[in-house]
Amino acid sequence: MAAPLYMDAVIKPNRSMNRRGLYVLLGVMVAFNLMVAIFLLVVGAPPVLPFLGLDVLAMGLALRANFRASERSERVRVTAEAVTVSREDEKGARLVWTSPTAFTRVGIDQPGEHETRVRLMMSRKRLTLGRALSPPERMDFARALERAILRARAERIS
Repeated sequence: MAAPLYMDAVIKPNRSMNRRGLYVLLGVMVAFNLMVAIFLLVVGAPPVLPFLGLDVLAMGLALRANFRASERSERVRVTAEAVTVSREDEKGARLVWTSPTAFTRVGIDQPGEHETRVRLMMSRKRLTLGRALSPPERMDFARALERAILRARAERIS
């Protein structure tokens, strides 16, 4: 029989544009730049044309980097025995952090007015969680994580 999960949360960055939107945006940019290129050819300014291609290339590379960054994920699992966090970045590299539930604490740091950090702490080890969340979402996540750890500890005691 599998141990009950008190929390199994996956945190991923939110992106407002999908791949289709990316292609539409780049298509509109190319069409606009072609109109400008034709105008510049008509008025006799062909040295400007390569720069029109460079801005489409720069925008394409920036949007590609944005989409790659959206592939990051963070999974937090709480059982009666352990709190496990596994992070996967856009390149597929994985970091796994495990600590016993009985000795794990949740810390909330608010260094600035609009900045909140949620940390798992055990002895001197610390791990910051939920960087992809907004500050109010981080507070909600921290409270839910604290409740999950307390319920998991209660199971061990009873």
